[in-house]
Amino acid sequence: MEILIKDKRHLPAAARELLNHSADKKIFAFYGSMGAGKTTIIKALCKNLGAIDIVSSPTFTLVNEYKTSGGESLFHIDFYRIKKQEEVYDFGLEEYLTGDSYCFMEWPELVEELLPEETVRVRIIVDNDEQRVLSLP
Repeated sequence: MEILIKDKRHLPAAARELLNHSADKKIFAFYGSMGAGKTTIIKALCKNLGAIDIVSSPTFTLVNEYKTSGGESLFHIDFYRIKKQEEVYDFGLEEYLTGDSYCFMEWPELVEELLPEETVRVRIIVDNDEQRVLSLP
């Protein structure tokens, strides 16, 4: 499946489509080059899920937690600064992957073998027109 994002105006609809396609799955791994739009797409997903907190990149904190208007937690993890897989155990990755909350991950390549089978893997491709294509297996 592919979802085309022509520009930022299409983000809310793309986020709804991605969530609808993923049904009851709550673990998402986003793959893409620097500047592909991983954080921007995660912002749209969190807004769609009712986040009331400001969504920002957790590059330096590694994990951000956002609350929804219903009091639920959404987690946003960025593995960009992780150098060794052992570091992910220090902040309790297993708890995020086995809980009932949505978990959105950027740069998941380092932890690929730790991801649950049901993880929604989203590849972000930037085409020649600067449009984003979300590709799901």
